[in-house]
Amino acid sequence: MSLVVTSYVPEGIVMASDSRQSITIQGKTPDGKEIPKVDTINSDNVYKTFLLEKLDKNEKPCFQVGVSAFGQDLLGGISTASHMKRFTEKRLADSDYVETIAEKIVDFFKKDFPGADIGFHVAGYKKEEKVSVPYIFYCSVKKDQVERRNLKPDKTLAYGATWSGQIDILAGIVQPSLMPGLEGKVAMMHKPPIIWDAMALQDAIDFSIYAIRTTIDTIRFQARPKNVGGPIDVLVITPEKVKWVQKKELKGESNGGL
Repeated sequence: MSLVVTSYVPEGIVMASDSRQSITIQGKTPDGKEIPKVDTINSDNVYKTFLLEKLDKNEKPCFQVGVSAFGQDLLGGISTASHMKRFTEKRLADSDYVETIAEKIVDFFKKDFPGADIGFHVAGYKKEEKVSVPYIFYCSVKKDQVERRNLKPDKTLAYGATWSGQIDILAGIVQPSLMPGLEGKVAMMHKPPIIWDAMALQDAIDFSIYAIRTTIDTIRFQARPKNVGGPIDVLVITPEKVKWVQKKELKGESNGGL
């Protein structure tokens, strides 16, 4: 399991993810008896947010699109990060943009792993009549689904956040919930709203980190699988540039990064 959060405000898009990879192990004893399944943490160093980009002959980007993966990770025994590298090399073209990339990702994984419970957030900007328009997509390989998330019913831009994976803790904090009311009746308890339209980009960064950090810290104390953890990677996309606000690096014993 994972937790990925994509926040989209007027100034830009923030994509954040944890780094934990959990696996389920099941084997057999020498006499053929099945050993009970064991859920364990395999790594706290997995990349789940990726920057896909292609540069033209003048070193200017043809596109810069962020992708965050959640759900199953080891497909065919290979990590999603390795699959994403192969996808970038084999399937992306200079003419691609955020919507075609979202569609291609689902097709790419569906071809070899049609029943895989893996999903993606795909986000970036597309020029429309000289204006940079944000696109946020939720993608599911299992459901063969590509759904744009940042539009209101009237098709105007919406600002907010979408999260996927281990979402129960975050949803309990910010979304309405059912609470016992008078005379044993159940009542809906609404939470104070978040004014996404007025949110600054730095606040969107802070929210995305808060969402994942709070989940990590909460499950630490709960009697449940610890399936969200490790460093938090944060990618920011604006019409002008793309920047890693924080990203784990390879290091040795001296803590020197590569």
